[in-house]
Amino acid sequence: QVQLVESGGGLVQAGASLRLSCAASGRTVSTYAMGWFRQAPGKEREFVAAINWNGGNTYYADSMKGRFTISRDNVKNTVYLQMNSLKPEDTALYYCAADRTPFYVDHSYSDRNNYDYWGQGTQVTVSS
Repeated sequence: QVQLVESGGGLVQAGASLRLSCAASGRTVSTYAMGWFRQAPGKEREFVAAINWNGGNTYYADSMKGRFTISRDNVKNTVYLQMNSLKPEDTALYYCAADRTPFYVDHSYSDRNNYDYWGQGTQVTVSS
C-alpha cells in the first residue's frame, strides 16, 4: 500500500510561484508514473501534469505548459510540481496520484481512472 502526502500549498498573489511536494511512503514509487490533478469547487478533477517512472517523459495539460514543471526524486520517493506565473484560475485543491501500471503498457497518464493511489490534497489559492 502506498500513502501519498502533499504539501506546499498556500495563499499567494497572481504572478507568484509555489512548489508542491508529494511524499510517498509504504513502498517505493520509483517504478510508478506519478501525476498531479486539481479540483476547483463545483468542477471535475482535472489533469495537471504527469511524469513517467524514471523522469524521462513528462506530460502537461495545455493550460499548464510553460508555467508548471513536474519532477521527481526517486531516492527521496518524492514528486514535485513547480508552479510559476500563477493565475486566479489555478485556485484548486491539488492532488498527487500514483499509477502502478507497468511503463510498457500503453495507457493515458492524463486519465485519472488509471491512477491507483491518491493523496488528500493541498490547497492552492491565488488572489488577483
